[in-house]
Amino acid sequence: MKCPYCGCGESRVIDSRSTDEGGAIRRRRECIECEKRFTTYEKLEESPLIVVKRDGSRQLFERRKILNGLIYAGGKRKISLSTFESLVDNLERELRNNFYHEVASDEIGRRVLAKLRDIDEVAYVRFASVYHQFRDIDDFKKALAEMPENER
Repeated sequence: MKCPYCGCGESRVIDSRSTDEGGAIRRRRECIECEKRFTTYEKLEESPLIVVKRDGSRQLFERRKILNGLIYAGGKRKISLSTFESLVDNLERELRNNFYHEVASDEIGRRVLAKLRDIDEVAYVRFASVYHQFRDIDDFKKALAEMPENER
């Protein structure tokens, strides 16, 4: 690993530890030449996951977009950020395990809604209103009427 201070190509590892729930290794290094210390991270390179949008366009999966949507849907609700982050972590893991390279945005929306229903009903309805593109109160009423009684 090249030293960020002097550019020397040799360093020694002082400490290694797992981070990000085992998804990465943090290494504390010391330069052989200037003896300054720096940190590096070693992480598995994942293949990109492509989201196929409703209009047929494709874009890279961005967990940040889902997290922002959840935060917006859960606005003024007592739901911790770590709850939403955990939901997105689980979702991303599911998507990578069940889909090779591409996944439809509708599939992502369905999975988010299924997870969000168990966390908070109000956030669920708010997220559903955007996902289903409700135009008016009648769309809300129709969606609520179609929900099984035990899910309301």
